[in-house]
Amino acid sequence: MADLADPAGRLGELPGPRRPDTARPAEAWPDEPEADTDTSRPAHFVQSLARGLAVIRAFDADHPDLTLSEVAHTCGLSRAAARRFLLTLADLGYVRVDRNRFRLAPRVLELGYAYVSSLQLPDIATPHLEQLVAQVGESASMAVLDGVEIAYVARVTVRRIMALCITVGTRFPAQFTAMGRVLLAHLPDTDRESKLTAIEQLARTPPTPHTLTDGAELRAELKRIREQGYALMDQELELGLRSVAAPIHDRTGTVVAAINIPVPAARISLPDLHTRLLPALRATAATIESDLRAP
Repeated sequence: MADLADPAGRLGELPGPRRPDTARPAEAWPDEPEADTDTSRPAHFVQSLARGLAVIRAFDADHPDLTLSEVAHTCGLSRAAARRFLLTLADLGYVRVDRNRFRLAPRVLELGYAYVSSLQLPDIATPHLEQLVAQVGESASMAVLDGVEIAYVARVTVRRIMALCITVGTRFPAQFTAMGRVLLAHLPDTDRESKLTAIEQLARTPPTPHTLTDGAELRAELKRIREQGYALMDQELELGLRSVAAPIHDRTGTVVAAINIPVPAARISLPDLHTRLLPALRATAATIESDLRAP
């Protein structure tokens, strides 16, 4: 499989970012000319692409936002070259600028879509969801965040318990669902606030009288979800439907999906949802995460 993905075995040769204590001097990647003058590289090697990827990779969990000088120093670029790359990435929507500091934007996730697809997250999750369904006797699903909506990517059912017809590909406003709130809650602060602002501007009609609509209350609920690590919802998406959801973290600790168990309110009480179904759901999330971390 590795040979098919990288037949020449050169992916490991791509220059990555270096932290300031080991960064190359700016002369290592001169601002001009753009053409690659390093004869040690293959003729097909595009140095400007390598530079752009190094700029993206300069941002990580320990360095979520950087100044122009920090990016230049980390990547071994001149300030002028770093500025052009950063502003180009900003124009394309991959980088955000805030008071002379730069950080990656959610759109950068698109660059990893092929990798996520190759992992086939739903295929990894489905066997575990099947075991969960067999254990608790309730349906279970997985969803990812797409804009301000969730999209179902995996679902295992035992019966149709509600009027809602949910299949893979079904979408709902994120704020109206337990999985959506889990995904919103675990976004970086600026990204979460951007999503919430967009949600408020859309002003969607709440699906039930129980649906939380106040912006301040929703923010407080997301904070609570982030702290406790799960979401419980009681008849906010559909009357008679309760749901519990938990996050799925990838190997970097980033929340990439959520799983849930929806149940009829007439049959499952909130205490039962919390004490019986939540532990099973969280255990399933842990097994999925273990598979995602596997080499």
